[in-house]
Amino acid sequence: MTKEECFQLGKITKPFGYKGQVVFFLDVDEPDDYAGLDAVFVEVKGSLVPYFIKEIKIGGNKATVTFEEISPDEALSLVGSNLYLPLKMLPKLTGNKFYYHEVIGWQVIDKEKGNIGAIVSVIDYPAQALFQIMKNDKEILIPIIDQVIKRVDREEKTMYIEAPNGLIDLYL
Repeated sequence: MTKEECFQLGKITKPFGYKGQVVFFLDVDEPDDYAGLDAVFVEVKGSLVPYFIKEIKIGGNKATVTFEEISPDEALSLVGSNLYLPLKMLPKLTGNKFYYHEVIGWQVIDKEKGNIGAIVSVIDYPAQALFQIMKNDKEILIPIIDQVIKRVDREEKTMYIEAPNGLIDLYL
């Protein structure tokens, strides 16, 4: 399994107790959706290694986890490691909701300017996530906010937006 075939679930933040348990931070909207996990991929030295879960207790965005067949020293060595799951385990989204990875390559149609190009990446700044859109050799950055995104068409791989007045003109 490669990172490209997975999404980041969260991170191992600290050890718990003395029997080799760890605490996960779950970077997801609905942590309880993952209460039945039986395994996760842990990033170890750049590779994804499967770890099987014996027990998981979720509280908010944190989970106390007991892995199968792991020593307390090995558990301690995993602290700080990122956690991954296969993309197929992501819940399906509807309406104007989308995952950042799924919109890469989609065309963007602005209400005023028409087709302004394709999404080449999502820049996830702490204060504001942005679509990076390329039209010919010009870069256009559009904020990812509900007021801008008007409609998501998964079948056509197109996003319809209404950019703030003058924003697109700054780039073209």
